[in-house]
Amino acid sequence: MLHFLPSRFIMQRALLLLAVSGSLLVSASSCSDDDDNDNSPTPPEAVAFTQANLYPEGVQYDAKNNRYLVSSQTSGTVGQVRDDGTYSAFAENTALVSSIGMNLDDSRNRLLVAVSDPGYNSQRTSAATQRKLARLAIFNRDNGQLLSTVDLGGLRPALNHFANDIAVDAQGNAYVTDSFSPIIYKVDAQGTATVFLENTQLAAPASMFGLNGIVFHPDGYLLVAKSDEGALFKVPISNPAGFTKVTVSQDLKGADGMLLQDNNTLQVVTNAQAKVYRLTTTNAWGAATVSGTFTTPPQYPTTLARREGSDSYVLYSNLNALQANQTPPVSVFTIARVRF
Repeated sequence: MLHFLPSRFIMQRALLLLAVSGSLLVSASSCSDDDDNDNSPTPPEAVAFTQANLYPEGVQYDAKNNRYLVSSQTSGTVGQVRDDGTYSAFAENTALVSSIGMNLDDSRNRLLVAVSDPGYNSQRTSAATQRKLARLAIFNRDNGQLLSTVDLGGLRPALNHFANDIAVDAQGNAYVTDSFSPIIYKVDAQGTATVFLENTQLAAPASMFGLNGIVFHPDGYLLVAKSDEGALFKVPISNPAGFTKVTVSQDLKGADGMLLQDNNTLQVVTNAQAKVYRLTTTNAWGAATVSGTFTTPPQYPTTLARREGSDSYVLYSNLNALQANQTPPVSVFTIARVRF
């Protein structure tokens, strides 16, 4: 025998079922979000990777593709390193004699590489290019395709050259330091190269590195390190000849790569001291004081990569072993989180 419930009871039961099922959906959704957060990868303290005789000088972190990009003084190859320490080639080209500093121009999806010839690539060095080569190579950051190369040393053919580091401004102009000549080059977004700044005050003795690390400040100037002098310079984009020396409370001897943490905070690697200094300014880089120091192992740190917001990682290049012709060559290299 069938029993029929009054319509009001049927409606109440339907509303109750909807409420219960809705709460279950909300609960399941909340659990899913929590699981995603719990399972999100934590950036490692250090990434060690093995590639014998690589001797990387530059490093960038490519967040889009979850990898570090590293250069090589001995092969020229730009490699990629995963968090598990897996190394593989990313960009290979005969134009890469020794790849030095790099800049990942995220908004334009390109990787800029400074190319030089210190004589460490036995397959590609030559009498015509050793200590004479300064080149900018530009790659597609996703597939490693070579987009263009720009000759810089040819602007001053009588001088020695070593293209070292790169900064890119908001308009896509690249600025490249030359460690063997007192020059900063400018390569515009169309690929035209010019001498942006040349001044004997920026020169270094013949056996030493002069201009080195460089960063672009969004207020319209460059901050440039000079290794031999342990100095920092402020170079206005609109008036490069009006550059000034930043008064710094710390000797930056051996200054190499740099990272602008924020408008008033700069991190500077000093390979000669095996330290990363954090500098802070209160007057737009007229002067700066040390607000933190990170001491690295004696493995010749060279430069920095930004990751996860303000976190930075320093590359231990072991270039001192390369310079000393160490045998066997170093095979394990490390990218380590900086802790001030």
